[in-house]
Amino acid sequence: MAQNGNNIIVYQQSGNDWVAIAATKSDEINVDAETIEIASATEQDWKRCVAGRKSWSLNVGWIVSEVADIRKVLTVGTRVKLRIGARTFAAASGLEGYAYVRTCKITMTRGNISNGSFSFVGDGGLT
Repeated sequence: MAQNGNNIIVYQQSGNDWVAIAATKSDEINVDAETIEIASATEQDWKRCVAGRKSWSLNVGWIVSEVADIRKVLTVGTRVKLRIGARTFAAASGLEGYAYVRTCKITMTRGNISNGSFSFVGDGGLT
């Protein structure tokens, strides 16, 4: 069955607890693998390659729920532990890993709801 994005939440570890990151409204996870070109004794016309190292990143959009949320920009450069999964997280269906906060952006426009975004870059693998 297709899942509504509302059912998939990004959590950040805070002490022994897991908290949803700032009323998440949209998430995008990207996982890449390098490709390494190799020589082949039997194939001269076409390139061959093998899989290399993997990397991941995560972009999260959120709604600023209180004025104190603007202090979240100070988390840039911080290493955090994240979980991505259902509202009732289960390791068998979700992802978990460490990441660095690469960017934090907050847009505050008069007359509109303030919103923000985080960009995380993975530090190690996802499990």
